[in-house]
Amino acid sequence: MHDYTPRAGLSVDSRLAELLESQVLSPLGRDADAFWQGFADLLASFAPRNADLLAKREDLQAKIDAYHTERSGKPHDAAEYEAFLREIGYLVPEPADFQIGTQNVDPEIATMAGPQLVVPILNARFLLNAANARWGSLYDAFYGTDALDAPAARPGGYDEERGAAVIARGRRFLDEALPLVDQSWADLKDEHDGKLQDESQWVGHTDKGLLFKNNGLHIEVVFDRESPIGKTDKAGIADINLEAALTTIADCEDSVAAVDGEDKLLAYTNWLGIIRGDLEESFNKGGKTLTRKLNGNKSYKDGSGNEHSLSGRSLMFVRNVGHLMTNPAILLPDGSEIPEGIMDAVFTSAISTLDVEGHAKYGNSKHGSIYIVKPKMHGPEECAFTNDLFNAVEDLLGLARHTIKVGVMDEERRTSANLGACIEAVKDRIVFINTGFLDRTGDEIHTSMRAGPMMRKGEMKGSDWLKAYEARNVAIGLKHGLSGKAQIGKGMWAAPDLMGQMMVEKIGHLRAGANTAWVPSPTAATLHALHYHQENVFDIQKDLPEPAGLDALLTIPLAKGTNWSDEELREELDNNCQGLLGYVVRWVDAGVGCSKVPDINDVGLMEDRATLRISSQHLANWLLHGVVTEAQIMDSLTRMAAKVDAQNAGDPTYMPLIGNEDAPAFQAAKDLIFKGAAQPSGYTEPLLHEWRRVKKAG
Repeated sequence: MHDYTPRAGLSVDSRLAELLESQVLSPLGRDADAFWQGFADLLASFAPRNADLLAKREDLQAKIDAYHTERSGKPHDAAEYEAFLREIGYLVPEPADFQIGTQNVDPEIATMAGPQLVVPILNARFLLNAANARWGSLYDAFYGTDALDAPAARPGGYDEERGAAVIARGRRFLDEALPLVDQSWADLKDEHDGKLQDESQWVGHTDKGLLFKNNGLHIEVVFDRESPIGKTDKAGIADINLEAALTTIADCEDSVAAVDGEDKLLAYTNWLGIIRGDLEESFNKGGKTLTRKLNGNKSYKDGSGNEHSLSGRSLMFVRNVGHLMTNPAILLPDGSEIPEGIMDAVFTSAISTLDVEGHAKYGNSKHGSIYIVKPKMHGPEECAFTNDLFNAVEDLLGLARHTIKVGVMDEERRTSANLGACIEAVKDRIVFINTGFLDRTGDEIHTSMRAGPMMRKGEMKGSDWLKAYEARNVAIGLKHGLSGKAQIGKGMWAAPDLMGQMMVEKIGHLRAGANTAWVPSPTAATLHALHYHQENVFDIQKDLPEPAGLDALLTIPLAKGTNWSDEELREELDNNCQGLLGYVVRWVDAGVGCSKVPDINDVGLMEDRATLRISSQHLANWLLHGVVTEAQIMDSLTRMAAKVDAQNAGDPTYMPLIGNEDAPAFQAAKDLIFKGAAQPSGYTEPLLHEWRRVKKAG
């Protein structure tokens, strides 16, 4: 339940009002009454515009639905289809050539290439771990994962054989990244031995050893003959620390379940702790109470003895929610809920102003910038709306123009098809674009829901539109000057336990021209950092081709036929239903928006709402076109509910799906499928929020 406080005609959750006034506005020296009046004025202007943009989405979708319905049974005419999309305003003309003008961007974003973490903002421990993942132990990363090609560690303490394999692999990395003259790192006798082929790679001395740099990333070789590892090592090397997660996105969106003022309070409180530098979290591990807090900086001395400092933490973005959802944390004068994206823009920016104005222990941006990732925007009008909104937030908070930077997630079809125009709409504040296979596929299916049955989900990864989407995103970003000024990112490696496979495959993101890519854990960030030592992304970007046209991108991923066998249909249904139930039961019952969820083969995958969107839309599409029946889906849901129950059997807080089919979790799963075709853009949030609130209300 909300306890509301009146503020300038708004009804504000009392705890949110208290947080903002006492912890943010007061330290900033801002007048609270003036702030709330300014916020109310901003909402009076932007809330109706937000609603109009959502209505435009629905209008375009209705026209596209009608187009496909009228042509049912006829062959698809690609030229006619593209002309139709232009006629209704879904496709806009390409902008005249331009270059982005973003200024005051930190090097972690602009001129360095490396891994990126995305972390649920509601989980303080995960948030701290991610922020502290700027540096990671390569020895630990290899010892504890399957990225090392060696027998697994034997249980019962340190396995010296495994350890020796880790050390040998570490030396191989040093030979590749920091080659010596006429010898291997394995031959060194101590830290004074050996000479670099490129002496400019040596940066200085830390209190632990020697600091080097390769492809813009730092490497710390730790020498310590007193440590358990160092005392058995010929050269006394105890570890290799890599600069890893250059940037982290604290996520208010797809990886959290935030449905009311209580949830938003936790989100903003955790962001405040990250920005101020005082966030802490205590937890029990092995019978001991441990406390996590933010790491300090790493100091070193150069060859002349001068002191320098490197950040010990990731540079932090915050991902606001998109334009669709509203939240009861604040009510407008007419009693309606506030557009949540507008609330996020104001609250996260106000908190970040503490960093801009020097009220932070460590500081986030050294250039006085605020970094916000904006997801789920459809086309350039919605990007322009975000640009105008950020202008208004800057004015409200007394910030210089373009202090707030934006990351545009290219995860909706109308954005992909008009990406140049989308970038132009935010050209003086853009610092990030990326691709996201799952959300983008969900929108691909929903946009063409009535064109016919879609190909199987697994086949999507080889489809024409997806290849075009991934390549065009990078090419369009480069064409408009993002290289050296902004991040061009690629999506998540979802399997945190399959690091060996990640090390083989994820280097492809760098070779495609991405100067950052998402990984699921600090350990994965340390391992993925090796790829950026192997490949210089900025050199790769210079040789990539110009963007291709729209033909392949607009190819609808329709099935070539629907004569799948009963076994194939059952396999597809089970895969979708199991993934959907495994995620929904945690979201609705536990309020967990991102966790390692076992898939149908019991492989743990880091799942968020995007996974749900593709599964629910795929099932809704097949149901709409009669590929499967409601009875077949219910049969699969029931069988997969039993499987998900078995997978969660070890959790004492878990409420089984079987026997509780009328409870919110199972009902939410059914709604996501059977009401899927009618959901706005195929999004899962409206139904999930509705059922989560039912669950929270008891």
